[in-house]
Amino acid sequence: MTDAPRIAIPYFTGNGHTRVLAESVAKGAGGATLIDVENITDADWQTLDAAEAILFATPTYMGSTAAGFDRFLEDASDRWPDLLWRDKIAGGMTVATYPSGDKLSSLIRLAIYAAQMGMIWVGQAEIGAPVDPAKPGINAGGSWLGLTATSSRDKTQMVDADDLKTAHHFGTRIATATLRWRPG
Repeated sequence: MTDAPRIAIPYFTGNGHTRVLAESVAKGAGGATLIDVENITDADWQTLDAAEAILFATPTYMGSTAAGFDRFLEDASDRWPDLLWRDKIAGGMTVATYPSGDKLSSLIRLAIYAAQMGMIWVGQAEIGAPVDPAKPGINAGGSWLGLTATSSRDKTQMVDADDLKTAHHFGTRIATATLRWRPG
């Protein structure tokens, strides 16, 4: 049996929504290490450096990534001169209040960052309704660059249930891509 891929999900969460989304992706991937970037440790940096895949997770605030996550990206850029994250699988996820919420701008920022770090970006691949009526609610926003979700007003749920299902599929896709990319 193939060893599970080493996946790390550094995240920033303002009110818990991004963490809930990241947990669903981790379950879909068969497991991942969640790293709260506000409390990052030396051991967390070692986990990121050893990961085969890194999935960036941030809320979208006012049309961009959260400042708390931006600080993490700036700190992580210390790895750029030596290309320590080169050829790692990368992906991104974001959550905002509105269905659009200008989340695409956050995903673009994350994809460009990953490209500058020499990483291999993997986007969303789930086709839901209305194209595939058998999958109502899956990738309802039609986001392909990465995973987008809408926060739920029901704070016991935090993220819309269909978005959590899509997140689970995204985690599975990332795990599959990571294993495919793994050197033979």
